[in-house]
Amino acid sequence: MHVRGWRRSWQERSKLERIDLYSRVTISSMPWIFALCWQLAPFKSDIRHEPVPLVLGVLLLLVSLAQCLLSNRNVQSSYEHYLGISVFPGRRMLAPMALLLLGVALLAALAAVDGVAGPGLLLMSLNAPMAFVITRVLLVPVRTFVIESLLLAALTTGALAAAGVRGGVLAGVVPTTLFGCVLVLISVRPSAWSLSVMWQAEEARDIQARLAVAEERLRFGRDMHDVMGRNLAVIALKSELAVELAQRGRPEALDQMVEVQRIARASQQEVRDVVRGYREADLTTELAGAQGVLRAAGIECAVTGGGGTGLPGPVQSALGWVVREAATNVLRHGDPDHCMIRLDVTADEVVLNVENDGAPATAPGGTGSGLAGLRERLGALDGALEAGPAEEGLFRLSARIPLARAGSADAPYSAAGEASRTALLEERR
Repeated sequence: MHVRGWRRSWQERSKLERIDLYSRVTISSMPWIFALCWQLAPFKSDIRHEPVPLVLGVLLLLVSLAQCLLSNRNVQSSYEHYLGISVFPGRRMLAPMALLLLGVALLAALAAVDGVAGPGLLLMSLNAPMAFVITRVLLVPVRTFVIESLLLAALTTGALAAAGVRGGVLAGVVPTTLFGCVLVLISVRPSAWSLSVMWQAEEARDIQARLAVAEERLRFGRDMHDVMGRNLAVIALKSELAVELAQRGRPEALDQMVEVQRIARASQQEVRDVVRGYREADLTTELAGAQGVLRAAGIECAVTGGGGTGLPGPVQSALGWVVREAATNVLRHGDPDHCMIRLDVTADEVVLNVENDGAPATAPGGTGSGLAGLRERLGALDGALEAGPAEEGLFRLSARIPLARAGSADAPYSAAGEASRTALLEERR
């Protein structure tokens, strides 16, 4: 059950989150691999099977494993420090530093009692700083890390020289220790740098999306101001004029009120148009825009079936909103490589399908206000919206609108307005 939950969690992650998790797990496992390989291998033939060398070897192994635990504890914080999310507490490096010095001391003691052969000594000197430098490489600049690596090599070499190690074995300690530090530098640092660049790109895309939303809000505000500002001013003036004419008993007051009603109804219709999609969303424009936005995000997008030219205006507007919402959800909630938008028009109905091969392109739980709003729009045209998994691991959003009623979708509004105007005119006569 736990494995299934972990697998489901992995499947729900975006590609960037998977890369991030993979990198962190890989770096966390590196010191364990080094310790179990380079620290255990000498026990087979290089460490003398006598009490003192074996005890020192076991103690050195335990110190190495403790270093691995501390390294894993610090990996998350060191990553966040490198990415600029938080500052790594310097005091957390005191314990790893102490264990590093203890490990070098135990290694020197093992060499002093002649308890290990040359190849085994080099392997253990290679492993000694690994757990420490895996964390350290993410906390300091490259130049500082190189200087510290040289100091570690000098420290290890000096300790072994003091323990009596001479000749080629001692000469091999410097390149061996530096090799381990360079290995960490060229493996861990580029991985963290790549993640930093990818997260910055992701953040830039989020900022771009928020700016686009802000721009749409500003445009909506300008449209509402243009529609309502002028008309409300005219309504106010004509209402004042009608009041003055009525107070004087002038029949022209009725003309002014009829004009006020006409302007109010026109304003109502204009506001309705703005809310519906900034004076009707154009399906052809929305299809081209969705394709361009998805391709810019690295998602291969194909549009088939034409642009819906010739469809009634209300149908084009509703389907344009479906395309806009579907593309937004693919970018926000999905992580696909391919997306296909297909428009099928028959004599009886029009069907729009949006399919992608990523995670479900809807808000978690499928209860987002976007889909609810689309269902309301389609419901006004006797249409329907379906969203859910399809065959071959695809996710499909499908919108259907019958064409029989769509052509007369706006008729009730115009009919009601004309009826009210005729009644007033008849009353005036």
